[in-house]
Amino acid sequence: MAENGIKLLAMRCAGFNNVSLKDIHNRFKVARVPAYSPHAIAEYTVALILAVNRKIHKAYVRTREGNFSINGLMGFDLNGKTAGIIGTGKIGQILIKILRGFNVKVIAYDLFPNQKAAEELGFDYVSLDDLYAQSDIISLNCPLTKETQYMINRKSMLKMKDGVILVNTGRGMLIDSADLVEALKDKKIGAVALDVYEEEENYFFEDKSTQVIEDDILGRLLSFYNVLLTSHQAYFTKEAVDAITLATLNLLKTLLKVKN
Repeated sequence: MAENGIKLLAMRCAGFNNVSLKDIHNRFKVARVPAYSPHAIAEYTVALILAVNRKIHKAYVRTREGNFSINGLMGFDLNGKTAGIIGTGKIGQILIKILRGFNVKVIAYDLFPNQKAAEELGFDYVSLDDLYAQSDIISLNCPLTKETQYMINRKSMLKMKDGVILVNTGRGMLIDSADLVEALKDKKIGAVALDVYEEEENYFFEDKSTQVIEDDILGRLLSFYNVLLTSHQAYFTKEAVDAITLATLNLLKTLLKVKN
C-alpha cells in the first residue's frame, strides 16, 4: 500500500487488532471509527441471550416445518439471575442498563473500573474468578488485546458454573474455540451465542451454503444444538451504518484540512 502511494488507511470499524501498527509506522496513517452505535451491539447481545436461552431460533425452524412440539425448548427466567459483563465501556454499560430492566443482578470486570457507572447503573465490580464462579450468563464486551486474547479457555471455563450461557459480540479470539468445543462436549457450557469467530475472515459476510465448511472447529460448533452463531452482524443497524459512514467521511475531511 505504501509503495502505491497510500497515505491514509481509513478503517470503517472500531477495532484495529488486524492492523500491524509497527509495520505501518512512518509509512502512512491509520484511522478508525472509535464509536458508532453502542446501542446496536448491546441490544443484539440481549437478543442473543434471549434467543439461545429460550431456543427461539430452534422454535422458528420447527414451526416453519409444521412441528409445533415444545420438547427441548425449555429455558429459564432471566429474572433473579446473575450476568457477568467483561468490559464496561459504552457497549457494556448500555447492556448492563438493559439487563437491569430484566431484574438481572449484574457483576462486571474491567481493567479500568468505572465506579461512577457502577453506582449509577447498580452493578458491582468483582475479580475475573468471582465473575466466572457466580455468573449464570457471561457476556464478552471487551477489546482484543494481548491480555484478553484467549481469556476464555479451558482453565477459565472450568471456573464457571455448570450450564453457564456464554455470549461473545466482541472479538473472536477472546475465546479459544478448540477449548470451547471440548467444554460443550463435556456439558460444562450450557449454551453459547457467538456473533464473532476467531477465523471468521474466511467465512463471514460470504455465502458458503453450497460449499463444504473446511474449518473443522467452525463445523463442530455449528453442529451443536446449543450453539447459536451469527455472521458478525451485531453492529448492523441503519443508525450504526450511517454513523460509520459519516464518521469516516468527517475524519477524512478533517485530515485533509490539516494537511492543507
